[in-house]
Amino acid sequence: MKIAFSPCPNDTFVFHALVHGLVPGAPALDVMYADIDITNNLAARPDGPEVLKISYAALPWVLSEYALLPCGGALGRGCGPLVLAKEAAEPAALSGKRVAVPSERSTAYLLFRLWAAQNVPGGVGEIIVMPFHEIMPAVRDGKIDAGLVIHEARFTYPAYGLTLLSDLGSWWEADTGLPIPLGAIIARRSMDREALAGWIRASVEYAWANPEASRSYVMSHAQELSPEVAQAHIDLYVNAFTADLGEDGYAAVHALLGRAAEEGLVPAFDLDLLRR
Repeated sequence: MKIAFSPCPNDTFVFHALVHGLVPGAPALDVMYADIDITNNLAARPDGPEVLKISYAALPWVLSEYALLPCGGALGRGCGPLVLAKEAAEPAALSGKRVAVPSERSTAYLLFRLWAAQNVPGGVGEIIVMPFHEIMPAVRDGKIDAGLVIHEARFTYPAYGLTLLSDLGSWWEADTGLPIPLGAIIARRSMDREALAGWIRASVEYAWANPEASRSYVMSHAQELSPEVAQAHIDLYVNAFTADLGEDGYAAVHALLGRAAEEGLVPAFDLDLLRR
């Protein structure tokens, strides 16, 4: 079975047992490790993998072919994207400015646009898409005015001499009371989704029960990170929502994509497909 997910610590931690044949009854995996922007695009191709990790923001484009699985993904509280700048400023200072984002089909981008609509009079200026690991150096070097960062950048941005303009996760949680939907696990609608969900949930539970088992695998795909930062990443993004979306998880996805569709940031779609 072909599967694509990122080399980030949370994904390798979650899928370690599946990848290494430690989940009884699960098929062997043909794994592709790729940045979320790549997997978002793979999901739109007719020859895309059977199972992928994509951004929740990309779901409206692919729900006719792929279904959302209720486990394996990343939602949470206190783990949202950050808006960073070289110097402290009020959000209004971003009016007309150049802002780098990791993808225009990312939850981070949707949150940023929804936040900017409320907090940046006249809106931001040019949006520049670049790989997320290049964003903080570009802000530091003055190539862009601000950057939208994700993942472990929330732990490492002070080392670049950058300041926090907004924690979009805190804004979202205060505005909605819901967790932040970040990464979704999807599967082709022709697949046995109940079996897939069971295997993925078993892989999550194995990871929690045997945290040392995946350490070398996780670090081999996160060589630029210290073990401490990799563990902090896992602790933040692998949580109860990873084992089961639950009602709060589905409500969060519904709220984010419903708002984004109303703002014209994603195509209009049948929200009921999120559960079908």
